[in-house]
Amino acid sequence: MSTPKNSKKTGAARERLAEAREAEARRAAVRRRLTTAGAVVAVLALAGVTVAVVNSTRTTAEPVTTATALVVPANATGPDSTVVTYGRADAPHTLKVYEDFRCPVCEKLETSAGKAIQQLADEGTYKIEFHLAAFLDVNLGGKGSKTALAAAGAALNEGPDKFKAFHDVLYANQPDERKDGFGDVNTILDLAGKVPGLKTDAFVKAVREGTYLPWAAKVAKAFDASGVRGTPTVLLDDKPLNVFPNNQLITGDAFTALVRQSVGTP
Repeated sequence: MSTPKNSKKTGAARERLAEAREAEARRAAVRRRLTTAGAVVAVLALAGVTVAVVNSTRTTAEPVTTATALVVPANATGPDSTVVTYGRADAPHTLKVYEDFRCPVCEKLETSAGKAIQQLADEGTYKIEFHLAAFLDVNLGGKGSKTALAAAGAALNEGPDKFKAFHDVLYANQPDERKDGFGDVNTILDLAGKVPGLKTDAFVKAVREGTYLPWAAKVAKAFDASGVRGTPTVLLDDKPLNVFPNNQLITGDAFTALVRQSVGTP
């Protein structure tokens, strides 16, 4: 039988053990959070290609903005005006593109097949619906995805062609996603200067005042609710297109051939 003194020692030892277990549990929880936050990308090992994936345990952060009222840019389309459409309204097919302006593989897809994607729209094969995300702001911290998205709304207000040109400029000048370069409105405005006729007084005012940040938040929430779990994701008439054949980013020629085969045109 243990004496009272030994019982006290045993109780103290148990308390220390419990405290140690609690501390380790807290450390493990922190490690899990850091791992989840860092797991912004899933690696396709054969090609070293990375795809930005949504952290399913978190939702898109609210923007920091002076604008409070929802202002929807002219030319917004789709449910609740959360879609950007480029191309002929009467095109027989629809290409849905899910992107985040901070996503590095979205930039790689634009580099490898962007011209072909646009050319097929310009030819009337399909219209493009852009569904834009901002989850990398949550996963990596910062506000670049949403700031760029709000500025894209200001470009859309000037016209779908201006949006598409600005969209392309953003990807052509995309900073490292970890550095949040798009979070600086001065950087955004400098890039807007590369699109002829875009940098109007109204555009500059909208970007500086965050006029379309509430709309950007709404667009990002629509992406969150879409069920799409990573960017880039491309659907043709709601059927997925494999833009990573053999774990390699698709080329422009291969993309054109894939679309023509899918829609049954030579």
